[in-house]
Amino acid sequence: MRYRKFGKTNENISILGFGCMRFPEIDGKIDKQQAKNMVRYAIDNGLNYIDTAYPYHKGESEIVVGEILKDGYRNKVKLATKLPSWNIKSREDMDKYLNEQLEKLQTDYIDFYLVHALDESLWKNLVDNDILDFLDEIKRNGKVKYVGFSFHDNYEVFENIIDSYNWDFTQIQYNYIDEEYQAGTKGLKYAHEKGLGIIIMEPLRGGKLAKGLSKDILDILSNSEYNKTPAQWAFKFLYDKEEVGIVLSGMSSMQDVIENINTCDIHGKSNSMNKEEEYTINELKNKFKSKIKVNCTACKYCLPCPNDVNIPMCFEALNNASMFDDIEPVKNNMYEYLINKNSDASRCIECKKCEKVCPQHIDIVNKLKDVKETFK
Repeated sequence: MRYRKFGKTNENISILGFGCMRFPEIDGKIDKQQAKNMVRYAIDNGLNYIDTAYPYHKGESEIVVGEILKDGYRNKVKLATKLPSWNIKSREDMDKYLNEQLEKLQTDYIDFYLVHALDESLWKNLVDNDILDFLDEIKRNGKVKYVGFSFHDNYEVFENIIDSYNWDFTQIQYNYIDEEYQAGTKGLKYAHEKGLGIIIMEPLRGGKLAKGLSKDILDILSNSEYNKTPAQWAFKFLYDKEEVGIVLSGMSSMQDVIENINTCDIHGKSNSMNKEEEYTINELKNKFKSKIKVNCTACKYCLPCPNDVNIPMCFEALNNASMFDDIEPVKNNMYEYLINKNSDASRCIECKKCEKVCPQHIDIVNKLKDVKETFK
């Protein structure tokens, strides 16, 4: 495992972080034994950053992580979780949620505590409810070592939030097709200049840069003189940038864990990408961006839908049909499954509750109409 000094914290953190939002499941519940095997294997092989959050797996993730980190594993890692910013209506709410999270995680302190999924309106509400005082206090009383925020808005809002407090770190969505999206490369560099440690989420864009790729994407990879998997190309792009501290991966299988650890060892050096590799990355970027219809990362913040629409899966179906240039297989398999589960796009009642909580600010209602039209 490779490590980097994490911004002003001066902590040596593994360049791979374990995102605990996509654990394997059985009947809609986390497969606890498999999750435990995966996380402990990663820790035993040098990974030392574990990331969870209040809403992950409908609140089950923090509880399971707390169980996994027993038997001495808590002391081997830096543990991160997040304040559910959308639920905050008072200063007291902040303490309530943190105390609940400490109990669920079975720990006395959080190493890295993030204000979750900030955008302009959420940040304004938090400031009005004394978030800055809360952050000062939890560091002072030792419940939290370092404070940061994860982000989903435009660059101007990102810069404003960074300048509003003495943050230790930040977490942004970033990959080779999102260089100009949300905080983007400009935000990456600005945070680095301010001394913040930087965590990358969605390095594979919800898996879309790694699995089920279309022939023209695979042709680009096969024409390269470098033999890398699609995921390795995505991680190589990120690790090449010295500003990047940790890349989070929401791993769902032991194979994911093993492959990602190996990728870090082989491709985890900064400033190591040559011109030929940069050319391949640009080809991939341009081809993908020409195909994606909906900018959804399957974070599931939009769920549950009051009328049971599986919004992320609807968008995944639409993007798959577009990116892989083939509607019928998606219609006859993935979309047929949604229809059978009464969770397809036709069930949308246009209440727009989902749009209020979507970190990507997707025009969900109209995009669901596109899904319905595509698979009619």
